[in-house]
Amino acid sequence: QVQLVESGGGSVQAGGSLRLSCIVSGYTTSRHCMAWFRQVPGKEREGVAARSDDGSTSYADPVKGRFTISKDDDKNTLYLQMNSLKPEDTAMYYCAEDARGGYCPLSPGWYSYWGQGTQVTVS
Repeated sequence: QVQLVESGGGSVQAGGSLRLSCIVSGYTTSRHCMAWFRQVPGKEREGVAARSDDGSTSYADPVKGRFTISKDDDKNTLYLQMNSLKPEDTAMYYCAEDARGGYCPLSPGWYSYWGQGTQVTVS
């Protein structure tokens, strides 16, 4: 059973930065997708960034050039560096994992395992 635990959320002023972390534990396969999603109340969960086991990444248009997804394999930790934050980035952020590698879509239905979320508020 894969477990994901996010941290690093908080409150920040517009233009500021935050780095989210997601510690992965339990069984994981060599081929996998990992991603960050976000959700605000009353809206659907939306993809932010994804990373495949081969290191390839993809980003949603609203965050391109501002957010960076990365992974430290030694620490089993996924990161999301968020720069130039905007009020519209305010949301609960979730990390997710799936054992199918290669193509990693920014679609919530693709992913099997989810963390509990960490709140990001930009004012």
